[in-house]
Amino acid sequence: MTLASSSVFFFTVVLLFPFSFSMSDSEALLKLKQSFTNTNALDSWEPGSGPCSGDKEWGGLVCFNGIVTGLHLVGMGLSGKIDVEALIAITGLRTISIVNNSFSGSIPEFNRLGALKAIFISGNQFSGEIPPDYFVRMASLKKLWLSDNKFTGAIPLSIQLLSHLIELHLENNQFTGTIPDFNLPTLKSLNLSNNKLKGAIPDSLSKFGGSAFAGNAGLCGEELGNGCNDHGIDLGTDRSRKAIAVIISVAVVIISLLIIVVFLMRRRKEEEFDVLENVDESVEVRISGSSRKEGSSTSRRAIGSSRRGSNRSSQVKSSMKEDMVVVNEEKGIFGMSDLMKAAAEVLGTGSLGSAYKAVMATGIAVVVKRMKEMNRVSKEGFDLELRRLGSLQHPNVLNPLGYHFRKEEKLIIYEYIPKGSLLFVLHGDRGPSHAELNWPARLKIVQGIARGLGYLHTELASLDLPHGNLKSSNILLTFDHDPLLSDYGYSPLISVSFVSQALFAYRAPEAVRDNQISPKCDVYCLGIVILEILIGKFPTQYLNNSKGGTDVVEWAVSAIADGREAEVFDPEIASSINSMEEMVKLLHIGVACAESNPEQRPDIKEAIRRIEEIHVEGGGSGGGASHDRTIQVLPSLRDGYGEVPVAGPQSSPREAYGEISLNGSDSLEENPGAGHRNDNFSFSIS
Repeated sequence: MTLASSSVFFFTVVLLFPFSFSMSDSEALLKLKQSFTNTNALDSWEPGSGPCSGDKEWGGLVCFNGIVTGLHLVGMGLSGKIDVEALIAITGLRTISIVNNSFSGSIPEFNRLGALKAIFISGNQFSGEIPPDYFVRMASLKKLWLSDNKFTGAIPLSIQLLSHLIELHLENNQFTGTIPDFNLPTLKSLNLSNNKLKGAIPDSLSKFGGSAFAGNAGLCGEELGNGCNDHGIDLGTDRSRKAIAVIISVAVVIISLLIIVVFLMRRRKEEEFDVLENVDESVEVRISGSSRKEGSSTSRRAIGSSRRGSNRSSQVKSSMKEDMVVVNEEKGIFGMSDLMKAAAEVLGTGSLGSAYKAVMATGIAVVVKRMKEMNRVSKEGFDLELRRLGSLQHPNVLNPLGYHFRKEEKLIIYEYIPKGSLLFVLHGDRGPSHAELNWPARLKIVQGIARGLGYLHTELASLDLPHGNLKSSNILLTFDHDPLLSDYGYSPLISVSFVSQALFAYRAPEAVRDNQISPKCDVYCLGIVILEILIGKFPTQYLNNSKGGTDVVEWAVSAIADGREAEVFDPEIASSINSMEEMVKLLHIGVACAESNPEQRPDIKEAIRRIEEIHVEGGGSGGGASHDRTIQVLPSLRDGYGEVPVAGPQSSPREAYGEISLNGSDSLEENPGAGHRNDNFSFSIS
């Protein structure tokens, strides 16, 4: 499959910044008003006046510094369909209250407003089920009132992701099923009364007392004065006692059958291979290449144990299929069994784990990333976060296709991008790929990175680090030099003890100095990438011990102070004389984004605005000047999915990144046309 066809196939839905950035608050509110019926209470909303300024402020609004932050349309007799597109255009909106009106139908798509802090829709006629993932993108929510409506179905599991939630009121609806174990330490007010809930009250909610759960005949717990057994059954009724007797009888039969099965299975223990519990042990890597010594061209390195039999039951195959969770169907639906049969090769090792390329029988090539430090959330929480990332759609964002969950490690599947990473093209390949990186191409890459990052900051606004790991090794390039951001949104998943080591955003000066994390850490990372693209040198900022590479910030700041900006640019683009002024502008933006004081650093919207103002002047393109220095390239650099530093005289790649599992390193001169070692890797799971 060519990259062009796969790119068209995978990124057909283009989500640019919507009209909300060009529509004023007053225009958006008037558009919202048109979607309502019986709007007499909104007569103050008139064209030609400002909602938050002038002699007559519009009713039902909360304003701050001339910006609409709250929509409080309480008891106004409103009905109709709520225009969510108009709400999206009100960029400062943080609170929605439409309590005691006459709205009906399914719950509006308020989940498209990721920055909302409070939703009050009590006392309406909303009905139907709320999707289980409805609140996945709303982690900023602090208050959620859905009471006194006609909602049915289960309480959405994604509420457990609302880590800042203070108030949750779902009373007087028709919710069914059990109560999720929210385990939200911030929760201060809860009311689930008068629904159709059943089962045991979770221990994490026991502090709220019986009134929060009254009116649910199927609930049991000490809070309601009736005890539950381990299965959530009320022990105080004859019916429950009969149910217990049945359960005990069934349990005895099941245990007896299990004993028989275990006895029979022990004989075959050495022949059986449970794929779901032994993925690590089933990976085998074959390495061959021209640089190997004679007689070792087909050497093997087995990870874990070797194959143990080829027999698998149809049940195991079925479970493998189900255990691969597809979160984005753009590339079709596949399972673990499809990956087991795929020809695969090692791509590299990074801060979060190893990456492999796998080509399935259908011809689809994917990258399998093996993550070992993602144990921060439960399986359900992990599923919600991956589905959230899988639903993102933007031409400069590469979202995951699926995942395989295990306690010890997780496999995350992405589309394979053949050209590889920006790191590889900038520093590892001095041949045709690098020669194509003239000034227009580099500006296109920077602008694409900024747009993708801006989209993530909108869609993942609830995260302190919407990306968290922006660096050149996590920016993949299409053959048209369109950048694709990857490895983003991982901060809620990575173990707390490991997150500062794994994510580059934690190396922002304020994070190192004060342990201060914010979206501006992503802006710092953007600044480093911009300077890396312009200067053409590997940043020392990427290295844990700062040995090797170039301090691109210090170099650029010093050049600007001395008025010699033209001297710092990569010789490949320095010959673009007609574009020198624009290149200098971008250099200044890169330095501003990498400012050590986050208060003096632009936010992402300002950075994007300044970057978008830069244009290619005069059609200048980079030259093909060669250099004298030699760089070290590890095998994992070959496809751009590993992280490999440019080593100076004072350090080696191994000193910079620690021991890599593949042996050996090659050096090659930084001259146009120089190749890199072309070892063939294959990896099979059986």
